Amino acid sequence: MPTAAKLFAAFAFAVVAFFAAEVFKPHMPEGTQFGYFSFVSALIGVVAGWRVMGPDAGRGNWMAVNSGIKTSACAVGLALLIFSTYEMLRLAFRPAYKSPMEAVVGIFELAVEYSISLIAWDVLVVLVVGGALAGLLSEWAARRWN
Repeated sequence: MPTAAKLFAAFAFAVVAFFAAEVFKPHMPEGTQFGYFSFVSALIGVVAGWRVMGPDAGRGNWMAVNSGIKTSACAVGLALLIFSTYEMLRLAFRPAYKSPMEAVVGIFELAVEYSISLIAWDVLVVLVVGGALAGLLSEWAARRWN
């Protein structure tokens, strides 16, 4: 059921995910083509905000901060899975993998490679502080319109 808290959480985490993607770009190898990377990340933030943070809103400020950080972590996990799968499919059509099992293992290898680039102080600050603020925003919306 749509609520104001879910709407605000979806919008707030879309903004957090978009800015986290923009901050993440310089940590990738030079010459990487990003395409719609930031916008797909924002869409992932919408889904995570609506499905993870939205139902948790309305339980208090500390719970909102914790749920906001948890939602950021869920969005990162989902983004790693989606972008690693996309990259594996792109590499699979070049024949970079010899078997389907090697391609599936390649998803997790790519996810680990991306997560190593993800562990940079500026990206983590955007995710943690942005997640906490987005959680507080959805908590405010839950209190305001419930």
